[in-house]
Amino acid sequence: MGQGSWSSWKEKRNENDGMQLKKTIGYFNGVSFIIGSIVGAGIFVSPTGVLQYSLLNVGVALCIWTASGVISLMGSLCYAELGTALPFSGGEYSHIKRALGSPPAFIFIWTAMFTKPASNAARALLFAEYATQPFYGACPVPELLKKCLALAVLWCLGILNGRSVKMAACVQTVFTLLKMVALSVIAIGGIVLLVRGRKENLARFENAFSSEVPDVSQIAEAFFQGLYAYGGWWSLNYMAEEIKNPSRNIPLTVMTALPAVTVFYLMVNISYLTVLTPKEIVSSVAVAVTWADRVIPAVAWIIPLSVAVSIFGALNSSMFTLGRLSYAGSQSGHLPVLISMLNVHCCTPAPAMIFSTIIASIFIIPSDLIALTNYFGFSVWLMIGLTCASLIVLRYREPNLHRPYKVFLPVAFVMVAISLFLVLAPIIWSPKVQYIYAFIFMLGGLLIYLPFVHFKLYFGFVGKITCYLQLLLEVSPVDVSADCKYD
Repeated sequence: MGQGSWSSWKEKRNENDGMQLKKTIGYFNGVSFIIGSIVGAGIFVSPTGVLQYSLLNVGVALCIWTASGVISLMGSLCYAELGTALPFSGGEYSHIKRALGSPPAFIFIWTAMFTKPASNAARALLFAEYATQPFYGACPVPELLKKCLALAVLWCLGILNGRSVKMAACVQTVFTLLKMVALSVIAIGGIVLLVRGRKENLARFENAFSSEVPDVSQIAEAFFQGLYAYGGWWSLNYMAEEIKNPSRNIPLTVMTALPAVTVFYLMVNISYLTVLTPKEIVSSVAVAVTWADRVIPAVAWIIPLSVAVSIFGALNSSMFTLGRLSYAGSQSGHLPVLISMLNVHCCTPAPAMIFSTIIASIFIIPSDLIALTNYFGFSVWLMIGLTCASLIVLRYREPNLHRPYKVFLPVAFVMVAISLFLVLAPIIWSPKVQYIYAFIFMLGGLLIYLPFVHFKLYFGFVGKITCYLQLLLEVSPVDVSADCKYD
């Protein structure tokens, strides 16, 4: 690095002393991020799990879709209190660290750095599948092509999110609108057909509860499927530090997005049931495609395109939030310090985005690794339970903490109970050795935590590498206020 470049960089660094993440995300952007995180390929491709475990009982299935939406809203309201009281990046990680301490927070980020990039890799591969399939017809898409396209999409979105928060938010808004238009086509189409209704179509709803009623374990399995379809409602807290007027916008955004998704999910499922029988839905590989072939055959191609658009939007949102998690973990000393730095030109967590994109790319190359993350499904609800428990702990330990919004406290206790059930149920009902491996992996994070975080083991060459990369990437440490936000 030449002397001129060094001087120039120092000037930029001095100009940016006190730099922080900018508050650029408004109410509409927040709604777009939540909806974009929740609505992926599932509602288009295979909303069969709830119906299957409901034993094709239409009434029970629709009740479970509604109840899953209500549970997700309850969780979102708990998160809204934490997000308004502690509006920092990192979502659950930041709240768990504040309430429960550093070791549980480290286990969370250790697990998340494995599962969330793998989930992004899976989304990128699924996008590549839907984007290339029309060019191959009935033939399978070559694996190499899918992986190359998936890597390209990951890095395009990684660079976009690393360069401009406003541009990433704009992309998210556009793709959320597009996917909601597609859902509206299905929902309105079903309503029109229902109003005109044939006798056999109406009979499915008139006798909605006439089929066999599932037992308790089957209802629980149906809830697993329904709650999985609502996954992503927690995404807003990862960007709380960048939300304009978080005291107002976080609760308002949550109370807009979750009911909207619930209504759309119900309308889309009613539309499917208007056109297809429950048996046809359960046996269909892609329900929305089958629906389109029946209702709008001339433009049925719009549904596969909508699936690709929906996956792209969900991937963009997931990458955005994962970058903020890495950024928050680095600020707390749980990840290398470089990851907490911001680009001096655009004040974005560019190193965090590069870090999370590299990990996701590694999962794409030997894509079989993605299957391993299926056994970490319980960890999502474990962390949700710990986060809601953090809310309860902070209510009693820090009663004077300024809380612009407060959820009815029993809601947090209910969420802890639901989370505990969803963590233990799959392990008890279908015990597999892989769950033990997942637990061992999670607790194995302490082997990293003790020497490098607790005892602060440090190697001199790491500082030299950090300095070089800091100059190369033109990034600067964030100005952390005296009242350290994560302590």
